[in-house]
Amino acid sequence: MTLARTWSVGLAGVSGAMVEVEVDMSAGVPGVVLVGLPDAVVRQSVDRVRAAVVNTGASWPMRRITIGLSPASMPKQGSGFDLALAAAVLAAAGALPTDSVDGLVLLGELGLDGSVRAVRGVLPAVLAAARAGHGTVVVPAGNAEEAALVDGVDVLAARTLGDVVGHLSGRTRLAAHRRGPLPVPAPAPDLGDVVGQAAGRRAVEVAAAGGHHLFLTGPPGAGKTMLAERLPGLLPVLDERAALEVTAIHSVAGTLPPGAPLLSRPPFEAPHHTATMAALVGGGSGAIRPGALCRAHRGVLFLDEAPEFPRATLDTLRQPLERGQVTISRAAGSATFPCRAQLVLAANPCPCASAAGDAACTCSPLERRRYQSRLSGPLLDRIDLRVELPPVTRAAWMGAATAPEPTAAVAARVAAARAAAADRLGDTGLVLNSQVPGRLLRERWPVPRAALALAERALDRGLLSVRGLDRVLRVSWTLADLAGRTVPDGDDVAEALGMRLQRVAA
Repeated sequence: MTLARTWSVGLAGVSGAMVEVEVDMSAGVPGVVLVGLPDAVVRQSVDRVRAAVVNTGASWPMRRITIGLSPASMPKQGSGFDLALAAAVLAAAGALPTDSVDGLVLLGELGLDGSVRAVRGVLPAVLAAARAGHGTVVVPAGNAEEAALVDGVDVLAARTLGDVVGHLSGRTRLAAHRRGPLPVPAPAPDLGDVVGQAAGRRAVEVAAAGGHHLFLTGPPGAGKTMLAERLPGLLPVLDERAALEVTAIHSVAGTLPPGAPLLSRPPFEAPHHTATMAALVGGGSGAIRPGALCRAHRGVLFLDEAPEFPRATLDTLRQPLERGQVTISRAAGSATFPCRAQLVLAANPCPCASAAGDAACTCSPLERRRYQSRLSGPLLDRIDLRVELPPVTRAAWMGAATAPEPTAAVAARVAAARAAAADRLGDTGLVLNSQVPGRLLRERWPVPRAALALAERALDRGLLSVRGLDRVLRVSWTLADLAGRTVPDGDDVAEALGMRLQRVAA
C-alpha cells in the first residue's frame, strides 16, 4: 500500500481554507474513489487528471486509488484541485518522491493535454497558505502575478503538468516568480465634464467625503449617470490592506481585469435593472459567488433606473448596507462577503421621463405616485442624500463663465475632510462619518442645541425618523469637515436636512 499527501486550498466566501489531498493505492479492481464532499466539478476532475497525466507522458496507475480531501466535512468546489490531485497520484504511484509534494500547495485546473489553466480565487488561496505556514505555492502562469502579491511565499508559475513533474522530480527546477511593476490604472472620468448641476456636484462631494448613500432624481440628460460615474474618482486610493481585500473579492468572482493583478482604486459596479437577487447580492445555484454589492466593496454600487428593479430585489440591500457584510446560506453551507459600499440610486421623476421636466409630463398624479412607490420607504430611509436635478439649460451648456471644477480639485477637499473625520474618530476604529453609530454620535460629539432647531422641528412633524435624524447629524459633520469647522453650525444642519428631505415632485 502506498500513500502520498499534498495540499490545495478551497474557498469559503472570500477566505481560503486549507485542504489536504491524500492518495492511497492498494490492490484490487482498478478504479478511483473520491471522498470528502466534492461537487460535480471536483468529481469530474478525475477524468481530467487521468488524461493530463497520460498526455504528459506518465503512466496512470492501474490500481485501486482512493483520494481523500480533508477536512471531509467542508464542501469542495471548483477545478482548482486538479494539479494537487495529479501530483499526489504520481507521488503515490512512485513517479515522484513523496517528500517532494508533502507540504507543497498546488493550485490550478488541468487541460486534457496537460496544460495548467488559471482559476478563480488564487489571491485568497495563497493568503490562506501563507497564514498556515506554507512557504511554496505552485500556481498557473496566468495567476502568477496575482499570487505574487502575497509576501513571504515563493510562487512557482507552471504552464504544464510536465513543468511541475520535472520540478518535483529534480530534473528541471521552476524559478520563483518575481512580480513585475503594477500597471498604472486608467484615469477616472473627470467631474469637470459635468456642466451645471451645482446641487448634484455638491451632493457627490459630500457623499465622497462622508461615505454617504445618494439618491439622484431628474429628467433624462440631467447628468445623473455622469455624476455617479465620477464619484469613485473623488474617493482616495485604496491602501494595501483594502486593495488586497477588494482584489480577493474580484478574484473569487472572476472579474479581475486582464493585466491588473491588484485593484488599487475604488470599484464601480452598475448592474442592469434586470439583474436577479443573486446577481445583486450574491449566491447562485452552485458555488456561492459575490454579487454586485459585494464587488462594489469599498467603492460605489450604482443602480440606474432604480424604480425598474424589482422591489423585493432592492429591499434585499437594506440589511447588508447597515451591517457592511452579507451572509448567504444554502443547504450545503454558507458564505460571508464584505459589502461596505456606497449606494447611489438614480431615477426619473415619472414613467414618461420627459426631458423637458414637469412642463411636458403626461403622467397622472396616480401614475407618478405609483412609479415612485417602487422604492420602499425603509430603503429610502437609509439614503442620506436626496437631490433632484433640474434639466440643464442652454445657457449652462454653452455659455458657462468658468470651467467646472475638475476631479482633482474636489478630491483634494474630500481628502482633507476625510482626514479631519479620521482624526476625530481615531480612538473608535471608525474612519467615516457615515459609520458612526447614532448613540455614539450624540454622546461623544453633540451638536449645539441651537443648531438643531430645524431638525427637531422636522422630527416633531414626522418628516424625520430617529434614524433619519442621526443621518442628518452625520451629514452635518461631513459638511463641517468640508468647511474646516470643528463643530457643525445651524447652516450645516439646515443643508443636511435639505438634502435629506428632498423629494421627487408629485
